[in-house]
Amino acid sequence: MSASSLLVDNIGELVTNGPGEGPLGIRRDAAVLVEEGRVAWVGPAAYAPAADRRIDAGGAAVLPGFVDSHAHLVFAGDRAAEFAARMAGEPYTGGGIRTTVGATRAASDDELRATVRRLRGEALRQGTTTMEIKSGYGLTVADEARSLRIAAETSSETTFLGAHVVPAEYADRPDDYVGLVCGPMLAAAAPYARWVDVFCERGAFDVDHARAILACGQAAGLGVRVHANQLGPGPGVQLGVELGAASVDHCTHLSDADVDALAGTASTDGSGTHTVATLLPGAEFSTRSPYPDARRLLDAGVTVALATDCNPGSSYTSSMPFCLALAVREMRMTPAEALWAATAGGARALRRDDIGVLTPGARADLVVLDAPSYLHLAYRPGVPLIRQVLHNGVSQ
Repeated sequence: MSASSLLVDNIGELVTNGPGEGPLGIRRDAAVLVEEGRVAWVGPAAYAPAADRRIDAGGAAVLPGFVDSHAHLVFAGDRAAEFAARMAGEPYTGGGIRTTVGATRAASDDELRATVRRLRGEALRQGTTTMEIKSGYGLTVADEARSLRIAAETSSETTFLGAHVVPAEYADRPDDYVGLVCGPMLAAAAPYARWVDVFCERGAFDVDHARAILACGQAAGLGVRVHANQLGPGPGVQLGVELGAASVDHCTHLSDADVDALAGTASTDGSGTHTVATLLPGAEFSTRSPYPDARRLLDAGVTVALATDCNPGSSYTSSMPFCLALAVREMRMTPAEALWAATAGGARALRRDDIGVLTPGARADLVVLDAPSYLHLAYRPGVPLIRQVLHNGVSQ
């Protein structure tokens, strides 16, 4: 037994996303043994091994920490006035990104770092133990590199999004900007990034530019992610499938061919699709846009993840429980499907098998709810139900 062993016991309902009851692998009257930051044992509380320390869950539900696989935390300023205008009826176009770019370029490293830490802390208190962080509000070589350097201080899941929009100074020279992204900007950013992403959308990057940027990122050793089909139908999903992307994100406007393409990436072992559809209901909530049809994707066999899209313009929320509740209410997901998508689904979108589950060998990221069942996350929306969070086996 490890000298740092911890037993979480008296768990009324344990969501493992592994062996157990139903698709969530639920175990009743359970316990979890943690050693050196990893899950060492899962089983009935009556047979739990001894440990140096103990947390009594008091019959509450315990679940894996949320995995937020799409967030934009490195920025300065806010766009509250833009939000108010949308609520008054103005349409969302994505053009406000340039407002945040100006504020971000003018901010100091310490100001950007403080925002990242504040938002990451918010998310952690709400049960998010893994959070992907994108760049994309600098759009110069120096600003994209420093954004990722700051992001990497907080997360190992960092994404180079130099292709968020074409900045104002290149408005008439998009080819030149793509050359900058593929050349000096990628070279400066890649040491701090695991992924490359492109906003493939009208008003941002067309399919040829997006393909070129993603191919350059792949050649630099980065995995592929794509902002796809948010504002309308487009080629983003098909491009992501073509390039073997880990995830295509937003997926608000999908054709039958898009759904078929995603379903066609199914793994032969039945574990799901190679390319995940990551849905971001906070963006639809904040922009008064149609919600993605998660039911259509799930029924086609596509692996679905949920994430916050936390950013100052179109989804200024760090709350995965909020997004889970929206998915159940607005996107035709069952509570079980939404929780899986917010945990194991997010892990799949990051191509990780050590998070989003509570099985032996997994990272000991777990959440104790102030509720008897995971169902309360959707049943009691807006209520602070996260009683305790363990990250790497350490209480936060």
